Formats: sequence, C-alpha cells, structure tokens
Amino acid sequence: MAAYSVLVVDDEPDIRQVVSDILQDEGYHVSVAANAAEARIRYVEDAPNLVLLDIWMPDTDGIALLREWREDQTGDHPPVIMISGHGTVETAVEAIRIGAYDFLEKPLSTAKLLITVERGLETVALQKENLTLKTRLSPAAGFIGHSEMLEDLRHLINRIAITDQTVMIRGEAGCGKGVAARSLHQASGSAAGPFIEVNLGALPSESIALELFGTERDGVVTPGQLEQASGGSLVLDEVGDLDMDTQTQLLGALEAGRFFRLGGTTPLEPAFRILATSNQDLEQKLSNKLFREDLFYRLSAVTVQVPPLRTHREDIPDLINHYVQLITDSQHLPFRRFSTSSVNYLRNRPWPGNVRELINFIHRILLTTTSEVIEAEETREVMGQSATPLDAVEEKNAWRDFGQPLRSAREHFERDYMEFHLLQTRGNISELSKRAELERTHLYRKLKGLGLNPKDEKYRQ
Repeated sequence: MAAYSVLVVDDEPDIRQVVSDILQDEGYHVSVAANAAEARIRYVEDAPNLVLLDIWMPDTDGIALLREWREDQTGDHPPVIMISGHGTVETAVEAIRIGAYDFLEKPLSTAKLLITVERGLETVALQKENLTLKTRLSPAAGFIGHSEMLEDLRHLINRIAITDQTVMIRGEAGCGKGVAARSLHQASGSAAGPFIEVNLGALPSESIALELFGTERDGVVTPGQLEQASGGSLVLDEVGDLDMDTQTQLLGALEAGRFFRLGGTTPLEPAFRILATSNQDLEQKLSNKLFREDLFYRLSAVTVQVPPLRTHREDIPDLINHYVQLITDSQHLPFRRFSTSSVNYLRNRPWPGNVRELINFIHRILLTTTSEVIEAEETREVMGQSATPLDAVEEKNAWRDFGQPLRSAREHFERDYMEFHLLQTRGNISELSKRAELERTHLYRKLKGLGLNPKDEKYRQ
C-alpha cells in the first residue's frame, strides 16, 4: 500500500490535514493542494495514483478541474474521488458523467473514505494487470509460426536490427506490425534501452506535438516521448496520422539531431531509433500533399512489409496453440484445446482483422465456453457471434425499440455505431474519422457526448 500516492485537493486547511493524516497512517504517500492552481502542479509533478478533489474551491471549481484533466489526452488518468459539503444529486451525477470514480459528502466518514480510496486504487492495480496481460499476449520473442513467409521476415528483421537505420513497417491492421517493431528493438544493440510506443491515431492532432516533444511552462517540465526514448527505440504507430505542422517539426529534429521542448529554450540531443508503422496508403497521401515527401523517405530508409494472416494460413495452428496456452496460464483457466476439425475451420476463415482478430476470438471462446475439447460446432457458434460484431450490436435491440423517443433511439444507435467501429479500429481516431466521415474535432465531441473514451483498454485488445 505504501507504493500508492494520493493527492488531496481542498481549500480548507483542517480537512487537508485530517485527510492527509488518516491516509498517511494507512501507509499512503500524500501530497496536498489548497486550490486548482496548486493541484495542477501537483498532478503533473507527483503523478498521483488517486486524487481526492473538493468541488467548491476559490479559483476553479472541482468539476471544471476534473473536466480539464479528463479532456487531456496526453497521459493516463488516475481515479478521482469528488468530495463536497454541499453536494446534490445533480452535482454527483455530473461528476460521475465526466469521469469521477466516486463522490463523498462532508463530513467525511473515515471508514467510507478508506474503503472508497482502496477500491479506487484497485482499479489502478487492475489496469496494470491488464497492461501486463496485453504485453504477454504480444509475443516479445517475435512472430509465431513456421511458414516460409515468416522465416523470410525473421531473417530480414535480424539483418536490419544490427544497423541504426530508421525503419518503416507496413501492413494491414492487426497483422503484427507491433510485433515486428518489438522484434527489431530486441535484436538491436539498444535492446536494453527503452521501447516507447506512441499511438498517433488515438491522439487528437493538437496533442501529438505535446506528446512527442514535451513542454516547459512556468518552470514545469514535462518530458516528451522523444526524450524518454533516449538510448532505445521510438515507435511511431500509424505515422500517416501526423499533421503537417508536426511532420515539419519532426523532420527538423531528425535533420538537426536535436529538438526543443514546446516552450523550452534548451536543445535536447537524445539518441534513439525511430520505427514507424502504417497501414495506410502513404503514397496516396504524398500525391495529395498530406505527407511530406522528405519525411517519408527519411522514415523509409528501410521498409519491412508484414504479411496478412490469409497469406500464411499454415501458421494458424501454431498461433492457436500459443495463445491458448498464454491465455489459460495468465487468467488461471482450466486446460482447453481445439479439436482438429475446429482448427481446420479456423484455418479456413478469412480473418480480415488478421492475427489480432484471431487472438480476440481465442480469448472470447476460452471465456465463454466450458468444454475441455472445443469442437468445430462450438467454434462456429461463437464465431457467428464475433465474426460480425454488428450482429451483436443489433441483438441489444436498443435503437430498434420503437417505443422510445426519437432522440433516445438516435443516441442509442450512435453509441452502438461508434463502439462497433472503435473496436474495429482499436480506438484509432483517424481511421474512425474516415469511416464515419466526421472531422476529428467533431468526432471527439461526439464521443465525449456519448460517454465513449477511444483510449479505453477494451478497444485496444
């Protein structure tokens, strides 16, 4: 418990002191802030695991501060517990809608305070556990399979890894571009260094430069991913989503071998290798003047093409065995196996989502079935539910209830529509924007209004 840190934000000194003493007695590390201005500084510098936030403060109220933090797409969000001596049901509902974990009324009950903090921190532990599981489900050792196509890919990666060339990794969504990037890193001379991945498609365009270069404001330094990747590898996932201004900044940094944090004056010269990935038609972007030609050729010093799963189906049995073992071990499930007929059925599926779709299906069937040997009939039944996610959306029947008001029906449909495509695109806002034919700024507002967060871990699995 001592590893957890809590930020207490309240304008009443007595409350801050009492709550701080209670939490410290329980082994928590506690920092305090008397107003929103101090809270912003402590939030960035201390990176707390949980925040206790008073609603009524003299400069900025807690609801506005919570909204400000939740709208920031550049980092993880710790659980926030709102506290108030003048709370109303409407205020509590608004706080939860924006993203608060819970709501406590003053005077605070010590028992309720501690159990709410403990449960809030349990969400942090679960997030870390899910991240660990996700990492384990992406084989660090490389691609799974014995096909000639994968053997050629492994040999290419090993030849490239010993150089310091920038690499462009291309391929369809879900085919294993991230596995290729990690394999390149682990086979390189920088394997002991950091491996930093930046999902550009999940970031608002206005936040990408902040994420990459970091900031210096009023003496507060926030390192960017370029700085954090020093001595290792920086993966620019879906590099085609870079806006033109950030492309220019990145090109300048690569050509000069140095860059400045946004708002900073001290040049930084970290040494790292860039691994760019893309499933887009970058040549078309070049023709449409949406991607700088000079940056494209600098990032494409070497190109690795990762094949779609349909071109090496002979690897599907190996993939099934590998992920069945990983998932059952990591989630403490009983031993299971797919029958020969079931494996053959899966081998002949189209898998438009490639290896990622196969992993998600294996995960789903292991969690929703109980037989020790999973036969083809059971596999086809579950596949019928997962191969066409839109069917599952329709089964909820939310937006087809003609007895509800039109506005409510439209909202249900929009939420189901957006969730379907968030799952399909793994939370990639750029791809979702193209599918929905909505400008990204409008799309972010729409998702926020529907209570959907594209950075939610469930869309990345």
